[in-house]
Amino acid sequence: MSNVITMILAGGAGTRLEPLTKERAKPAVPFGGRYRIIDFVLSSFVNSGFFKIKILTQIMASSLIEHIDRAWQLSSVVGQYINPVPAQMRKGAHWYLGTADAVYQNLNIIRDEDPEYVCIFGGDHIYKMDVGQMLRYHIQKKADVTVATVPVPVSEASAFGVIEVEKDWRIKGFEEKPKAPTSIPGRPKKALASMGNYIFNPKILIEALEKDAADKDSSHDFGKNILPAMINKRNVFAYNFMTNIIPGMSKSERGYWRDVGTIDSYWTANMDLITVTPLFNLYNYKWPIRTYYPSYPPAKFVFAEKGQRMGIATDSMVCEGCIISGGHIDKSILSPRVRINSYSFVTESILMEDVEIGRYAKIKRAIIDKGVKIPPDMHIGYDIEEDKKKFYVSPNGIVVISKGTILE
Repeated sequence: MSNVITMILAGGAGTRLEPLTKERAKPAVPFGGRYRIIDFVLSSFVNSGFFKIKILTQIMASSLIEHIDRAWQLSSVVGQYINPVPAQMRKGAHWYLGTADAVYQNLNIIRDEDPEYVCIFGGDHIYKMDVGQMLRYHIQKKADVTVATVPVPVSEASAFGVIEVEKDWRIKGFEEKPKAPTSIPGRPKKALASMGNYIFNPKILIEALEKDAADKDSSHDFGKNILPAMINKRNVFAYNFMTNIIPGMSKSERGYWRDVGTIDSYWTANMDLITVTPLFNLYNYKWPIRTYYPSYPPAKFVFAEKGQRMGIATDSMVCEGCIISGGHIDKSILSPRVRINSYSFVTESILMEDVEIGRYAKIKRAIIDKGVKIPPDMHIGYDIEEDKKKFYVSPNGIVVISKGTILE
């Protein structure tokens, strides 16, 4: 894969995921206890054998860049790298105007590397992919552009770019977030959604981006502008993600891809990790999800006071450095260094690093961000109308307590 360069788009504001993105870029948001969202796309590339990766950052990128520096150091001796690229205003005194403009402002990277193929992937989705299979498909089809696609329910397709294909999977139509999505022929309840992942031939990409940059009326976006303009002029094909198989994959994981762009979708994707047969399996050692591992001690569960203080976790994931000093954790995810005190109860919740739950507290269907201390006896998630007065509550009733919130 030495003739391929990858560009990960990681500069969006992620406003729909607020308040989790209030102080961090969306790809830097913790996920699954010990990971960051960007770890999933990076793991797919590294596991697939792609080692030339540029990450285009922009908004609130400090924690994202710090994480990449700690977790993703490859060997420059053999030409491997994963490098964050801050926005540099190379094409004028403005930040990135869209996904296409982000790549356009960094065309110098592509020209300097002179690759045979360019992968342009989003940095904010949860999935596993053998990218090599998509590249081979791109080569076999003699495509100019290949778009990764996945079937989604028609009822949800308005949130994505929807693609129409011919029998040979040549793309004949592309509409960004349509109000009335077109279904897949023969599958009226499903639409074909773009995953926001593309493989381009470099010459075609550069030509399209330069033409788009000259269009003052363009949104400078791949889904809205670049791809629709290329459909009738270039060989543009859809790649069916359902055909992508990685080592150790279970049947339940086939085609698993989640856009965790809202609080409800983020919470649901986390809950997918902890079912008895998880929809998304983190325990596949043939395809590891890689990240930074701090030097914390193992998790500890306390059993004391003649059995009256028992630390219990059921159907949950508990990271290193956690102390379950009594209390019951159920269907929840605990990030490193969380402390659960006696007689408390936490269910269907996500607790981020350094969260502490006080004695007799009760937490249900909540996301508690880094460093929050829940006082003794406090109840969260049991009276949604009361919670709305103090915290953000999602449309599906998930309570979010922002990073650094001080509770009395």
